Amino acid sequence: MSMLEVNDLHVSYGMIQAIKGISFRVEQGEVIALIGANGAGKTTILHTLTGLVPAQSGSIVLEGVDITKKPGHKIVTMGMAHVPEGRRVFAQMTVYQNLMMGAYTRKDKDEIRETLQRVYEHFPRLEERQNQIAGTLSGGEQQMLAMGRALMSQPRIILMDEPSMGLSPIFVNEIFQIIEQVSKNGTTVLLVEQNAKKALSIADRAYVLETGNIVKEGIASELLHDDSIRKAYLGE
Repeated sequence: MSMLEVNDLHVSYGMIQAIKGISFRVEQGEVIALIGANGAGKTTILHTLTGLVPAQSGSIVLEGVDITKKPGHKIVTMGMAHVPEGRRVFAQMTVYQNLMMGAYTRKDKDEIRETLQRVYEHFPRLEERQNQIAGTLSGGEQQMLAMGRALMSQPRIILMDEPSMGLSPIFVNEIFQIIEQVSKNGTTVLLVEQNAKKALSIADRAYVLETGNIVKEGIASELLHDDSIRKAYLGE
């Protein structure tokens, strides 16, 4: 049984068909990259998986349970977390308060404290700035906070939407190192990323999207050296 199975998924916005019958799977412990141009449907897929956008047809199965029609707050409690595009931190709250919002579905205070310490180990900068107002952090620090907040729910799979967007090269490298570390610690990762080269360099497998269809899939390291992928997405 795959950790996540998407079968013949269709998603529409009114008359516009955004996702046209795609199927893919994510195995336990993998880093899977979804790459493609703007408008290919990558973010729509993540929004549908997390219950923010309804599926028109098809199915989404998480660890053997059909979640296609489940609301977002229920999906979080089942072990799926989402780091949205644009970070979306609570700008008027402190770093610590933002992180605690990620644990809102959990009850055991000792376990929450342990998770917080693990998040601080991943992101020492967040511990240093735990009393700082989130809106005053740099873009890279806000991205770390969004990732840390998602990890506070103790997800078994984490969906990340454009984590490197708008960041300096130094922060981009740091964010990708953290994604690798999160994966090594046992959390499955589904990564949507414009920086295809970076995404393919850390992913196990990848799916290439064009206008709502999966047009290619394979081992990430092989796609990294695929001439058509290099021309279309790696600027080579």
